[in-house]
Amino acid sequence: MSNMFPGDLTREPSTPTLVAIPHKSRKEVALLTLETERLILRRWRNEDLAPAAAINADPEVMSWIGAGPMSVRDSGEYLTRNDAGFDTHGFGIWAVERKEDHAMIGFSGLRRFERPHHPLGSCIEAAWRFAREAWGKGYATEAARAAFLDGFNRCAIATITSWAPEGNLRSQGVMQRIGMTRRADRDFDTPALPQGHRLRRHVVFTADRATWPAPAIG
Repeated sequence: MSNMFPGDLTREPSTPTLVAIPHKSRKEVALLTLETERLILRRWRNEDLAPAAAINADPEVMSWIGAGPMSVRDSGEYLTRNDAGFDTHGFGIWAVERKEDHAMIGFSGLRRFERPHHPLGSCIEAAWRFAREAWGKGYATEAARAAFLDGFNRCAIATITSWAPEGNLRSQGVMQRIGMTRRADRDFDTPALPQGHRLRRHVVFTADRATWPAPAIG
């Protein structure tokens, strides 16, 4: 799809001015929606850029991400790439909206990862990121489980893979709670980072469609 957030974002305004999504995209947003007890997982809207940019600019949220905090422009490009997966592959990264107040509190979903020279090569990656105020409430687990159910059932994905720096126990906890299996045989180092760097060593988890238990949220 075309860039969701057109216009000059290089100025990084505090309240970006964004144009409307084309009619076709609005229809797709309405069709591709997942619901859980507390959350709605949906396609991205232009009004999501400001809260998403705030999440991506938070140093604590981004402390386990190698690239670090993002600019507003980078956030717009990031969201556009992730949303485009729905049109290209049938799945992507969802905006996560809290039902009780309709706040966009984060994102969660699946994306195609293809890097020929990366230790994992090609796979379907599970990814999530939430605002700090949404931490510790089970939202990441609840949203990821919904995304997995959709990926395995509607999209017939065979295997979903996720990874995190060795010290990122919060993300690893989500992987465990949604029923992923630890794959120590696939752990890898980021070669560009020196030995001992907190982001160098990554641990890997996978879930297979044939055996995934779809555990209850706990």
